[in-house]
Amino acid sequence: MIQKMISSCLLLVCLFISCNSHETNGDIKKYDVCVYGGTASGVIAAYSAKKMGKSVVIIEPGKYLGGMTTGGLGATDIGNKFAITGLARKFYRDLGRYYGKFEQWRFAPSAAFKLMDQYVKDANIDVIYYRRIVEANVVNTVIKSIALEDSRYPDEGELLQIEAKQYIDCSYEGDLMAKSGVSYFIGREDNGKYDETLNGSQMSIWHQFPDGVDPYRVEGDPKSGLCWGIQNQKLNEIGKGDQLIQAYNFRLCLSDDKNNSRPFVKPDNYDPDKYELLARAMKKMDSNIANYLLIKDVGVNEGKYDVNNKGPLSTDMIGMNYDYPDGNYETRERIWQEHVDYTKGLMYFLTHDERVPIELRNEVLKYGWAKDEFVDNGNFPTQLYIREARRMNGEYIMTQKNCMGEESVGDAIGMAAYGMDSHNCQRVVVNGMVKNEGDVEYHGFQPYFISYKSITPKREECSNLLVPVCVSSSHIAYGSIRMEPVFMVLGQSAGVAATLAIDQKCRVQEIDVTKLRNILKDNPYLDGSIAEILVDDADIDKISRSGGWSKQIGAHYKNSFLWSPNTGGSSHLSFKPVVKEASVYEVYFYCTNISDDSMPGKMVFEIQCKDGKKMAEIDPKLSKTSWVSLGKYSFEKGFGNSIIKILGDASTGPIFADAILLVPVESDK
Repeated sequence: MIQKMISSCLLLVCLFISCNSHETNGDIKKYDVCVYGGTASGVIAAYSAKKMGKSVVIIEPGKYLGGMTTGGLGATDIGNKFAITGLARKFYRDLGRYYGKFEQWRFAPSAAFKLMDQYVKDANIDVIYYRRIVEANVVNTVIKSIALEDSRYPDEGELLQIEAKQYIDCSYEGDLMAKSGVSYFIGREDNGKYDETLNGSQMSIWHQFPDGVDPYRVEGDPKSGLCWGIQNQKLNEIGKGDQLIQAYNFRLCLSDDKNNSRPFVKPDNYDPDKYELLARAMKKMDSNIANYLLIKDVGVNEGKYDVNNKGPLSTDMIGMNYDYPDGNYETRERIWQEHVDYTKGLMYFLTHDERVPIELRNEVLKYGWAKDEFVDNGNFPTQLYIREARRMNGEYIMTQKNCMGEESVGDAIGMAAYGMDSHNCQRVVVNGMVKNEGDVEYHGFQPYFISYKSITPKREECSNLLVPVCVSSSHIAYGSIRMEPVFMVLGQSAGVAATLAIDQKCRVQEIDVTKLRNILKDNPYLDGSIAEILVDDADIDKISRSGGWSKQIGAHYKNSFLWSPNTGGSSHLSFKPVVKEASVYEVYFYCTNISDDSMPGKMVFEIQCKDGKKMAEIDPKLSKTSWVSLGKYSFEKGFGNSIIKILGDASTGPIFADAILLVPVESDK
């Protein structure tokens, strides 16, 4: 009798599981490392794990690799180039080679597409497109497998099963993380939670409506209801937390080349009421296009521009993304399409609506969709800029104190350097006027370190998952970390860490972090090539100087540079790199951005190398904020044998010193 009852119970359990499980096929694909999300971070994570000798697959829910890096964000937000290391730095060096330069930080999306595709092909990485997660099979904190549906036809076909030893969630949404039961945050914390000042509700003068813009459909009549785009909610006190997230948008790639641009046309579902508030604001603003669109030349002489949000009502669709982070796939697709419609409508409004001043219309009409970009997507960007969705509640939470240098970490795996930045989170009525809320633009601090524990879940929640995009951080710290180069740096760290966890047969929380850090430092490209040698003006043990010098702090390489009036040609400065591997290196000098009055007419260098003393000369005015080659030289191993000296007596006017870089010639091929 008891046996029959047990059998009946087991049958009921099996029937229950059968009725509540997706149908799966018997073919389970197995890998060492599964990377979910083909963002730039995902590509670099997969490339890293593959270079470390592991079998790897990238699962991409859409049809494109690279995320925002290939999806329109061509004017890279860096903060400080010093912070970009390893394969992320290689990516921008490879872009430089593509354009015939040393490195390139602004680029056309198509160039980034080609490089990302090349990385995948060179490493022979498996990529599975159009698959998205529906289930994660987790047993005792270990992800055993994940089930993926077809993102195009979710109601058709069988689920694809992926089984891996280690998983890396590189999606902007953190879906693998969430499906695996890992805890996370959405929204803004109270300032008091982490003793911050820039979190929670914030009012700013940036990207703000001028005073006096009426919020009601019929001006002066509250009974007529609010204009489109205004949230009917009360403004919190400054610093108060909530569940709101910063606005999303598309980074547009436009062209002013009439032979390579397509005009903005009226969308099928165009609704001019969505831009009523902008029309009202224009009556109180001048017609300079820079007040309405942030237009950045991608810097490759192609007549192409990365266009971002600017002003009171622009490409940011404020307050229309609250349901996105935790929304199901149908909800997200709706929000995504709403952003597409809004953006196309905005560009049509700016070029055709008679409420727009004619001078502004004519300025915007100079641009159009770049015809040779996003050619299979109607020249429209392929990636919605999901600035912030979920943020993991991990082993360590990065906060404003980390960004400001008030709290340091001992397990650093990369750096961030961009300012603490949040776009607006809501549009509300304040004192009878429409206002945007949530903007923060706090810049000027030094590069800071990111903890390895901030990409690891709590060990009691999951032990074989790393999360380098939805990093464990507060809202405002994430506003600094959330830059594409940093995501790539963390992706490489995650790819190497995953391989160490496999080799050491341990949890990701228990790997030898010192070994991880050494690999990232000594083998940054994961190909065994000789590492570059950097000497910064702050490396006081590797420089010597004479004459009058002063330190200048600011947005220079790392965070400072040295400047001398070089009175009577009396000043000299020597960089003394430690050469660990004898080789031929190309020597670069960093021309920091200083005023023309402080810039030398010419600078002369003496390079002490294996073949004796050589001379080099540059005109720094031609190369602001970039590396300038001083030539290729053979250097011997050791310290003190190799010296790059700035000769004040041979230079013209004042001189400066920021950093020098020795790049092995072999790695430059």
